[in-house]
Amino acid sequence: MTEQPGPSARQIVEKVWLSIAERRLRPGIQLKEEQLAAIFNVSRARIRQALTVLERDGLVTIIPNRGAFVSKPSVEEARDVFFVRRTVERCVVERLCQSVNKADLRRLRDHVAKERAANAADVTSDIIKLSGGFHLLLAETVGSDFLFTTMRDLIARSSLITAVYRNTNRFNCGPDEHEEIVEAIAAKDAEKASQLMAHHLEHVESELDLSEIRDLSHDLRAALA
Repeated sequence: MTEQPGPSARQIVEKVWLSIAERRLRPGIQLKEEQLAAIFNVSRARIRQALTVLERDGLVTIIPNRGAFVSKPSVEEARDVFFVRRTVERCVVERLCQSVNKADLRRLRDHVAKERAANAADVTSDIIKLSGGFHLLLAETVGSDFLFTTMRDLIARSSLITAVYRNTNRFNCGPDEHEEIVEAIAAKDAEKASQLMAHHLEHVESELDLSEIRDLSHDLRAALA
């Protein structure tokens, strides 16, 4: 069977996700199958596969007989997501303090080093991906499928919320606070690790302007360029 040309469904998901996270796609914009198929030069069937994944991640809302739209989180939903994240991530770091090994710590420290490099180079897409990736890596390292899938969903929703509500002049979910969390885990100090994580998430949430949804790009092709 001949492989279809163009990007895979997963690559399309990644491109749309980055366009949302980098605030190039506005909440509420319609993701038309025909237009997306032309932009990515793929079949509409592959676009539907990608949209299904994006819907599962909470980034897209599919309305019967109307189509797919970039999700538009409410202020209440934004607060709920961060409330749940504080609870889940406290559980994650507490579990890690009991089970972490040298190989785990090496992976976590390597990830923080990549974050520092991205910040030094000021590569926005890498900064955003690695920042959320740190929290996902913590959950992955615990070894719990439930915690990992829960965190994946929460991080996807957080990315959309951050894209919508973040003050455009401020962004700091970065390597300094992440490194402090890793070192507390390395010391197996569950109380300190939990406090650092709570402070970190409060810091991230404090940088959101939970008052209005900003008017982002209406041009689908330009946003995905």
